[in-house]
Parts: sequence; C-alpha cells; structure tokens
Amino acid sequence: MAIEIERKFLVLGEAWKASGPGEFISQGYLNRDPARTVRVRIKGEQAWLTIKGRSEGVARAEFEYPVPVADARELLALCEGPRVEKIRREISHAGMLWEVDEFLGDNAGLVVAEIELSEADQAFERPDWLGQEVSQDPRYFNSALSNLPFCRW
Repeated sequence: MAIEIERKFLVLGEAWKASGPGEFISQGYLNRDPARTVRVRIKGEQAWLTIKGRSEGVARAEFEYPVPVADARELLALCEGPRVEKIRREISHAGMLWEVDEFLGDNAGLVVAEIELSEADQAFERPDWLGQEVSQDPRYFNSALSNLPFCRW
C-alpha cells in the first residue's frame, strides 16, 4: 500500500513567489467522503486519478494513476461541487521539496505549503515564509475546500 506522509502549513509574506510563475492545477472530487476521497487532477498536459484513505495524523493511504487528459476533462464534469483551482510552485529548501499552492476563485487569499516526508517525525528545516501548521485541520484539505471554500469561512 502507498502511504502519503504530508505536513501542511500556511504561508506568510510573498518571498516564496521568487521561485517563478508556477503551474495551473484544476481538480475535482468524484467522492469527498473523508474515509476515501477520489480526485481528478489536471496539471499542465498531464492528469491523474487519485484515491486517498482516511487521515491518521499526517499519514494516509494514497494511490495515484495517470489518465489521459481528455478522460480527466470528462471526469471533472462528473465531480461533486466546484473545482479547486490553484497555482503550484515547487520550491527546494534545505534539500527538501515544498509545494506552495496559491488558491484561486472562491479560495483566493489562501496560500498553503506542503512537504512530503518519509516518516511522520522526520526533521526538516522551515523556510522563513512558513507559518502556522494546519496538517490536521480538515478545513484545509482540498476536498473540504471544494465543499466549503475559504471565502465562506
């Protein structure tokens, strides 16, 4: 079984924008049940179908499969609720890769950084632009943002 170990943080300031323009992502949810979310994502000219299990701390089962972009577009039309759209920047810091998501649309104003780890207690150096940790706050799950966007908090 594939396990995703991910920590999520709010982002402060704008220094992270120096990494470049980022890449547009559009995603939707075929199922938003916390026990098993099913996501369709298009990023550039690639697309994936992702199934995630229930979160246990900062870890959860994750299975991700590439799908043709044309199929992903059709699957997005079947998704529950509005799409989650964002600009993702990948930033290397102290030997680790951070994904910084600047949300758009009804989630505009929200900027979140994620880091994937090999162990839940793995040490890492925090970039200066890293704010409060929100890893275990379900409001910040992308599946939750598709149901209750940031503008309605």
